[in-house]
Amino acid sequence: MVKPLQIQQFKDYLERKRLRFTQERQLILEQAFALKNHFRADDLLFQMIGNGYKTSKATIYRTLPLLVQSGLLTEIIDAQNQTMYEPVQGDIRQHAHLICVRCSQIIEFRDSEIEVIQQTICASHRFQPLKYRHEILGYCAQCAL
Repeated sequence: MVKPLQIQQFKDYLERKRLRFTQERQLILEQAFALKNHFRADDLLFQMIGNGYKTSKATIYRTLPLLVQSGLLTEIIDAQNQTMYEPVQGDIRQHAHLICVRCSQIIEFRDSEIEVIQQTICASHRFQPLKYRHEILGYCAQCAL
């Protein structure tokens, strides 16, 4: 469920970009946060249609990048090189994915050692990270058999 603070974050972002905060954009935000798993743009469209909302595929495809740029969604590139999304919840920086190239299962994991290594590398290059996207492609336990 989307929180009032997240709605305000999106409004503020759109205002900075001189874009309008429309009811349809808010609805897309709310429906994106209602999805329980990683999702594609088409998954969001089907959910919205199933829930009785009228929106176009083009509007969803234009709004999702705005939600990513505003920091409310993050992108994942799956095994078929398709873009998937997930809502940003808490500290996304320690969040990474194992992606099965056969069945497309996505396994989320966190590892403090990876976080330390990233911080060390960034510090050594005097680089200020905003976020990272860590995805490992391979075979899940079931598909590796």
